[in-house]
This record gives sequence, C-alpha cells and structure tokens, in this order.
Amino acid sequence: MIIPNDILEKTCKDMIETILFCLNDATKGTIYLVGPMPRLQVVRITSGVRVEDNGIKWGLPEVSDYNYPGKVWEQYQDRPGRVLEAMGWCVERQKSWTSDDPHRDGRSVRKQVSGEAEDFHHMEPVLVPKSCLYSDQCASSLEYPLDYSGRPIWNDCEYVVSAVIKIHFRPHTIRLGDRSTKIIKKLSQTLGTELLSQHVRETVNEAQRVLSRQRLQSCNVLAHDLRNTLMKMGFVFSAINAEISFLREQWELQLQKAFPAMETRKSILRRLNSIVKLRLPCANGTGEIARLAGELMAEQEELADLPVHPQSAKAWLDHRLRPKWQRLLTECDVWKDDSEEIRELLNRLEQRFWMGLDERLALGVRHLPDDIKAQWSRLAYTDLTVDRVFIVDEILRFLDHPALDIPHKQQTKKVLRSLKALAEMIPEVEERANKIIYSLRNGNTPDCCA
Repeated sequence: MIIPNDILEKTCKDMIETILFCLNDATKGTIYLVGPMPRLQVVRITSGVRVEDNGIKWGLPEVSDYNYPGKVWEQYQDRPGRVLEAMGWCVERQKSWTSDDPHRDGRSVRKQVSGEAEDFHHMEPVLVPKSCLYSDQCASSLEYPLDYSGRPIWNDCEYVVSAVIKIHFRPHTIRLGDRSTKIIKKLSQTLGTELLSQHVRETVNEAQRVLSRQRLQSCNVLAHDLRNTLMKMGFVFSAINAEISFLREQWELQLQKAFPAMETRKSILRRLNSIVKLRLPCANGTGEIARLAGELMAEQEELADLPVHPQSAKAWLDHRLRPKWQRLLTECDVWKDDSEEIRELLNRLEQRFWMGLDERLALGVRHLPDDIKAQWSRLAYTDLTVDRVFIVDEILRFLDHPALDIPHKQQTKKVLRSLKALAEMIPEVEERANKIIYSLRNGNTPDCCA
C-alpha cells in the first residue's frame, strides 16, 4: 500500500488507542505492516503500552526481529524443523491466534526457544479485499507467496493480509472466541478500511500530479476511488449496529432471566446440531453428506452465538440452514425418522428470533422498570442506516438511565459517540466528493478547492 510513514503511524496509533480504550484488560498493542507480495515483509509500525491514569506510552523500545527492516515471508513461514510462529499462522491462513494458555502455546517462539512462557495475547490479521486493491487484469497476474512445499498461499482467497494486530492482556482475562477477541476482529476490519482509505487518497494524489496530460483517465480513476472510499466508510454503520447487537444480546439475557424455562434460539440450534451428530455415523461419515453436515453444524453453532437482528437471522435460516436441511432429508435416509421434529424445530426457531419484541414477554420481566423495558426492546432491535443516525442519541440517553445495569456500559457510550460523529460526516463527504468529480470531469477547479 502507498501510505506515507507519518500517516501510517498515526492511523496505527489511533487503532491501538481505540482497542486499549475499549478493553480494560488489554495492556499493550502492536501493529505490524505486511507486504508487499510476494515478500510479505512484516515490520512493526508502533507499539503502545498502557501506563498509569490510562495513558499510553508509545515506541518500539525492545529488541525484536520485526523491528525495521522486519522479516520476509521465508523467515517466519511454517517450515518443517523450524520454530512455529503465530505470525506465520495469521499471515498464511488469514486467521487469528489466541494465546489464552501461554504455557501450552505451540506457536510461542520464546516458549519453544528458551522455555519461557509469553504473556496472554491475541493476534488478528487485518484483511483487505483483493478487488479493492487490484483490477481483474492485475489480480490474474499477481505473484503470490509460496508455502514451504511451493504452493501459492492466497491464490483462492478473497483477501490479502495488510497488517497484523497483536494485543496483550492481563493474565487469565482472555480466552479463545470471547468478546474481547470479537471486538479486536471487528476493529481490525475498521483498520483495514482505514488503511485502504489512506491508500486510495495517496493513489488519488499521484493521479492528480499527471492530470494535465491524462485528465480523463485520471478523473475516472479518481471517481472510482472516491466512491469506493465512501462505500468503505459504511463500516461506521456496521460498527454502530454491532454495538446495538450487544444491547440486543443483553436484553435477551434479561428475558431468559425472567423466564428460565423458556426455549431459546440457542437451545433449538443446539438440539438441531445434536440430531446431525447422532445420525451422521449412519451416513458413512464421508463424502458430500459429511461435508454438508459439517457446514450445517458450523453455521448453526455460529448463529447460536451471534445476537443478529431478527430479519438477518430469518434470512440466515431461509438461505443457509433450510436448504441444507432439505438436502440432508432428501439425499440421505438416516434423518428420515427425525424429519418431523426437524421441521418443527426450524419453525419454532423462526419464532424465537422475534422473542425480544414480544410485548407479553416484556411485561413479565418484573425485575426491570417499565420505562427501561419499553425503550430497551425497541432500541435493541433497531437497524441503523444513514438516514436514522438520530437513533444513536436515543440510545445514548437510554444508556444514561441510572437503573440500567449492563457490562461495559461506559465504554459502549464512548464508542457510540465517536462512531456517531463519523456517521454524521458521511453525507457531507459524499456531497463534496460528487462536486469534485463533476468539476474535474468538466476541466474546472472544484468550488470546494478554490
């Protein structure tokens, strides 16, 4: 990516500061830049350590193989006979690595070399879609990095790894797949968007320097890049909706507290998975049926753990779960005796998606004041869009209610305020971008730049 060092460092510092701000148990953050292909050189850009009074000390004081000039792919990739590195895992597989038991961390270089355990940490790759960086023609001729056996590692992936985020935690405060790792994963998408936006801006600046002789061509590139950047800025609404989904998760927990015997979405999905597991050995356990059953169980488990909006959950059910169940029931007889229960469970599952909006259930939550129940059930199921940013103000007022007791309440308020400010900027940025594009196409100086 073409990003000046000062802008790159500031972007990385902002991201580390955001993560340390949101996660009280996080003690240190480091961001590594990865690229370009095929060398995939990994260089530490900056590190921030939490200090007293929630301040942050910046710099790269300690010795590290990843300080400039860093390490190239051949030096940290998985290779027989070589110490395994979490960095190699994150880059090659484009998956995160969580060290929630440092004494058994199979990819701790310190543990393997000197026997000394590292601290608790989580590493998250920052993914950027190839389609946002390369044209179809360019993408088809990319030279991909090779694994130790000579196979290209990203040939069939939609993304490239542009950076890796490493966050250290206090002992025993992180575990694989917990909320902290999910927040880091979400914010890594934000960093990917920011890096891409900075890349787009620098690409645009380069195009403007040759505008006098390539005006039409440069203008088309500019129009594409600006609009592409605006599309990527939509991450703001995704981030706000992610915070709203946390409110939704907490509201459904209140319902379960009031009605402990009530059947939930999670219990139904776990029952469906148990049916798959029970009969799968009778289906010979191999081939297409086994693959299909494995995908179905994974998707049902994922849906059970995510507080998605009811409409999104219904779409998930209709387009991902029901078709797979239909195939299992029609292509394999082993689930025939369970077909009636399966269909009944799927129907009840669809009803459970909307339990948070059931006014009768809300009335039964007697441990909460009526005004909190009415607001909570309404705001928790809001799907924020660009023309409904005002709802964030309602959510902030709701979070100020003294009787509302939920985890991370203050952090949620601070994050929502920051995201709201960004969301309110988007229409203005879009209007100015359209004026620039129109003026440049006509060979004029844009009014906003005069």
